[in-house]
Amino acid sequence: MTAPGTAAGRVRRLAGTAGLVLAATGAGAGSGVLLGGAARSVSGHRDAPWLLGRASGITAYLLLVLLVALGLGLSHPWRSRLRRPVPATRVRLHVGVAAGTAAFVLLHLGVLATDAYAGVGWSGALLPGLSTYRPVPVALGVLGWYAGLAAGLSAALSGRLAARVWWPVHKVAAVALVLVWLHGMWAGSDAAALRPLYLGTGAAVVLLAVTRYTARTRADRIRATTAGTAGVPR
Repeated sequence: MTAPGTAAGRVRRLAGTAGLVLAATGAGAGSGVLLGGAARSVSGHRDAPWLLGRASGITAYLLLVLLVALGLGLSHPWRSRLRRPVPATRVRLHVGVAAGTAAFVLLHLGVLATDAYAGVGWSGALLPGLSTYRPVPVALGVLGWYAGLAAGLSAALSGRLAARVWWPVHKVAAVALVLVWLHGMWAGSDAAALRPLYLGTGAAVVLLAVTRYTARTRADRIRATTAGTAGVPR
């Protein structure tokens, strides 16, 4: 039996986590395929899968915005001012929203990849630039999905890797949001109608990020004062 702390044990745990992620990805994409076909069969409308794909994509985007906002809140210097919810609940909420985001992304991907009307196909859904429909905006979405997957994997491995390893990778969640934001702004035929939504949510996240990285706690002010007076002769 392999000891948990050995290198072989760590490799086995990492392989197990990767296997679970791949299984969840396959299940989610498969669900999208089935739901897309069911939507067309039930409604009898050619555009039903496309509408389901668009709805799931918008939902995934809004959940991603909430996910990034929660992540900024978890690391915000002012987080100690919040008494409710308690930190453990905030972390669980962050994990739950991450799972919901992944589910809707996979639904979006599975439906549109199998809908001939969408013009994306599996190649366009998995490889940047191969979509026959608006290849550049769709490619941004694909890259955003991979960036988000990297951020999610880093969080899943946070208990098995040192913070200096997983934390920088986890920060690519911000890159994922930017790519998905651009994808949403340019990919959909109804993008003009949704532009106020994208502009408003994008501005809100930027504002939160600015406060996150410019805010100073009482400890920060004490350190700054100490550093400023350290070289003053008495």
